[in-house]
Amino acid sequence: MRILHTSDWHLGRSFHRVPMLEAQAAYLDHLVETVREQAVDAVVVAGDVYDRAVPSLAAVQLFDDTLHRLAAAGIPTVMISGNHDSARRLGVGAGLIARAGIHLRTDPADCATPVVLPDLWGEVAFYGLPYLEPALVRDTLGATKAGHEAVLSAAMDRVRADLASRPAGTRAVVLAHAFVAGGEPSDSERDITVGGVAAVPAEVFDGVDYVALGHLHGSQTVTDRVRYSGSPLAYSFSEHAHRKTMWLIDLGGDEQFTAERVDCPVPRPLARLRGRIDTLLDDPALERHQDSWVEATLTDPARPDEPMARLLERFPHTLSLVFEPERAPDDPLASYAQRLRGRDDHQIAEDFVAHVRGGSGPSEQERTVLHAAFDDVRVNDGVTEVAR
Repeated sequence: MRILHTSDWHLGRSFHRVPMLEAQAAYLDHLVETVREQAVDAVVVAGDVYDRAVPSLAAVQLFDDTLHRLAAAGIPTVMISGNHDSARRLGVGAGLIARAGIHLRTDPADCATPVVLPDLWGEVAFYGLPYLEPALVRDTLGATKAGHEAVLSAAMDRVRADLASRPAGTRAVVLAHAFVAGGEPSDSERDITVGGVAAVPAEVFDGVDYVALGHLHGSQTVTDRVRYSGSPLAYSFSEHAHRKTMWLIDLGGDEQFTAERVDCPVPRPLARLRGRIDTLLDDPALERHQDSWVEATLTDPARPDEPMARLLERFPHTLSLVFEPERAPDDPLASYAQRLRGRDDHQIAEDFVAHVRGGSGPSEQERTVLHAAFDDVRVNDGVTEVAR
């Protein structure tokens, strides 16, 4: 069976205030064309179809048009909700839409109810694990404790139990929206660390033939059978070095497996430039970035006059301007943001407690209270989002 693995469309998202809907439409045209040219048997979309719980009407129309085109082509499609989606909204009409070959998996309780598709070697069972917020789904899945690893393990136990009840030789594909250890994040993914340790080991997914992951925006291989397709478009300058692709997976009999990357169209290349403004304006080696979307980081010791206007004269698509003046390591004006880089919300809160106490961090009891407070905010936000 030939499977096209994609995820993280984020329909309706902009890039530094530049609307991306036209580029997203071009990508979806490319997806449908790829399905036809490559004789794809099934499309899997591993979450974050939309960029927000309440998407714009234009984003919904684009999504609807794409589903109609896939259904008209007779290509079964399996998709799950991600942490950006409203699972209930995305799942509206799922039973009816399934009759057209579009299978939406947005309810955690249905994670062990597969979409079963036949091929020359038998059957392939597609299991959809939507984004699982630990505090919201722990009881539903019967997880023994809180945390991302616990709820995903409970979901996968259900998947393996269902798979064991099927005819020998049935192959299994799992769609999941999660942060799996070994994956490389970027700046454009929404943080999911609150609610337990975010990264889960790839071994959680043992026992199936392929795991189609969503959430991280870089196309990457965690293990040979566990892969992220990444987002089809760049949504932050941290993705400037990404090669945006989909995975074309061939799943045959007798554990035959191949994976090939299919490039996505690039609306405009990204460039991250750093240096003093005079260097950026005069360096002939930077000529190649005139048509790129540019993020310029200026290192001048003093802020130059009208920097954006001057940069736009040479780089007309400059979208982001950052100031990081060259300073000595012991300079007290060194950026506070740099000290926070790479630290999650829990660590920042604990560091703040230590700071106001003159170096004494929180006790275990206080740390538990802090973590519970973050979890409560996360849960309440999730409930509000569903209710909206």
